[in-house]
Amino acid sequence: MTDPGSSLQNYNNDLVKCIEELREKREEVNRSIMQEEEEKAKIQKELSTLTDRLSKLNENLAKRVKARNEYDRTIQETEAAYMKIVESSQTLLHVLKRESANLAKRKTTR
Repeated sequence: MTDPGSSLQNYNNDLVKCIEELREKREEVNRSIMQEEEEKAKIQKELSTLTDRLSKLNENLAKRVKARNEYDRTIQETEAAYMKIVESSQTLLHVLKRESANLAKRKTTR
């Protein structure tokens, strides 16, 4: 038969060995947790920075779109006014040619 003290010692050694293995595995998991928490903090900082940049870009973009729309409006108004000037010039030229022709006819009929 085996000595009961010897069996108890073997159980005790096995138990201590299992506890140590569990502690090592726990420490590995803890290191992984620490690494992932560091990565998480880094990503959160980057996200905050990118969010700020996005906000500034959106503000600048809105300002530029507004400025472009104002340019478009000014161009349209200017083109419309220019077309009125061209039409008026054509009308004036037509009237001037007609009056000039009338004057020339009067001069030749005298």
